[in-house]
Amino acid sequence: MRTAANPRARRRRGYGQSNMAEVQLKNIKKVYPHAPGESKKKKKKAVEEEKKISLQVTDEGVVAVQEFNLDIKDKEFIVLVGPSGCGKSTTLRMVAGLEEITSGELYIDGKLMNDVAPKDRDIAMVFQSYALYPHMTVRENMEFPLKLRKMPKDEIDARVNHAAETLGITQYLDRKPKALSGGQRQRVAIGRAIVREPKVLLMDEPLSNLDAKLRNQMRAEIIKLRQQINTTFLYVTHDQVEAMTLGDRIVIMRDGYIQQIGTPQEVFNHPKNLFVAGFIGTPQMNFFPNAKLEREGDNYTVEILGQKFALTEEQSKALAAKGTLAKDVVAGVRPVHITLGDTGIESKVDVSEMMGSELHLHMNAGGQDVVAVVPTTELEGRSITNGSQVKFTFQPRLVHLFDKTSEENLL
Repeated sequence: MRTAANPRARRRRGYGQSNMAEVQLKNIKKVYPHAPGESKKKKKKAVEEEKKISLQVTDEGVVAVQEFNLDIKDKEFIVLVGPSGCGKSTTLRMVAGLEEITSGELYIDGKLMNDVAPKDRDIAMVFQSYALYPHMTVRENMEFPLKLRKMPKDEIDARVNHAAETLGITQYLDRKPKALSGGQRQRVAIGRAIVREPKVLLMDEPLSNLDAKLRNQMRAEIIKLRQQINTTFLYVTHDQVEAMTLGDRIVIMRDGYIQQIGTPQEVFNHPKNLFVAGFIGTPQMNFFPNAKLEREGDNYTVEILGQKFALTEEQSKALAAKGTLAKDVVAGVRPVHITLGDTGIESKVDVSEMMGSELHLHMNAGGQDVVAVVPTTELEGRSITNGSQVKFTFQPRLVHLFDKTSEENLL
């Protein structure tokens, strides 16, 4: 019996073990040209109607992706995340070869791919809509890309059986897609992709059609799948929870530009700018737009809602090294970093939401909306309801300071 036809042998060897795949995107740009006879002014109006008012409109066309540079390591799981219209799906489709690259260079495994046909890039793609053939069984759907390659039947059977076992869909192999749930269909779509043993697996919002419970289950399945197959992942989502739980590194995009690249912990703890700070984290970071940064010798303080907070020695050194002067800033504090106490900033609770182990408080402090996430274990029997008067504070080391003009993080 050939090794390739032995599922157990394949399991020991692992999917795609011989497929090394580093992906490099160098100064990638995508411009959608104006329609013939369409003026720049008319095109801009159409773009604004689509609520993509921040995309750059030039004489050449609408710039969807600009100055995109990214090096993806072999077997790395990269997540592109951002709001609708930020260019993340367009970037993915350029890697797949479904969109033409206007300028820049795409390399897969060191080979220039700009003009290589999608079928010759050794990639596989999982779509949001599953894209299964309704008249075929699950097995036939998964076999289809292998039959196109004219693979031997025993090799096809081995790959399909192994993928089905990995994804827990063996019992559905003889069913049609219409007899499956949304989560089962998405497993089939993923199975059809991984049987090809691609160098790069592209996933375009694969969980967005599932309900919340199924999304959580499928996130766990994708994490387990990633541990079992040796391939490079490029995953697109608008859901920052998916990005934080799945990605080795996250690429946060806005209006066609990369805002920050980093590990989930890096972008959460050290957001590069106001946009990243507000986009990453649930509930969203609290922003205090009228904060005042003051310098006293080598030390800095920040005044927020009338209360002064002395910054740490490390924070003061970082600000002094940049020559930061006293000025008005935007201060940011995450809801999980706010604590209630006997002293601090006075506020009134507008809404109190019990979330099981946590209490989410929506407070009003000096006309400013503030959200706090308080573990119920810290309440010690204290009841906080709508209309309660509370005081809150936070550790200065956890505050973020942003320049009002550039919106860049000062720390």
